[in-house]
Amino acid sequence: MKLLRTVALDPSDTFVFDPAAEPGEWAVSGAFRFWGDDPEALQGKERSAFRGGFLGLKSWGWSTLVEVVEATGNDRAAVVKLLAQQLVDQFGAPDLATAWQAAEEEVAFVESLCNEATGALIAVHRTAKDGEIRESFRTLRSRDGGSRHQRAFAFLEAQDDEPPTSEVDLSDMTSERR
Repeated sequence: MKLLRTVALDPSDTFVFDPAAEPGEWAVSGAFRFWGDDPEALQGKERSAFRGGFLGLKSWGWSTLVEVVEATGNDRAAVVKLLAQQLVDQFGAPDLATAWQAAEEEVAFVESLCNEATGALIAVHRTAKDGEIRESFRTLRSRDGGSRHQRAFAFLEAQDDEPPTSEVDLSDMTSERR
């Protein structure tokens, strides 16, 4: 069986979400976190989480990307247990039995998203229309077909003999160079 874990290819989630999930956490879609909210009224980081966040179960934080991973029956049971407890502690579920049922449904939904090969990354895009939250999922694959993911952005330090100039002539930048 396969489940989802959060992934951080760069530190951007820490700027986009409050809180950001830790890399490697078990994850679910998390759309239920917005039940009863008016998506049009969401602002800032909360709006970002609504539009494109997966819910990390341990931190109760958000991640832009999740990875499809192999899981055991024990892993699945642990995910259901963790989510059920979080639904009681964080979301105010009336009791663990009710939360357990909701957690089972959410984990079954996660399993339905895991039709891709192990290592595939998945992104979500959420919208609200006619009072319903709609989700679309996109699979991201590396160009070389490998399962190892690189950082989203890589920076190289340039070594020059000349220090950068602190003066910029904006008038010189207005004409197109040919």
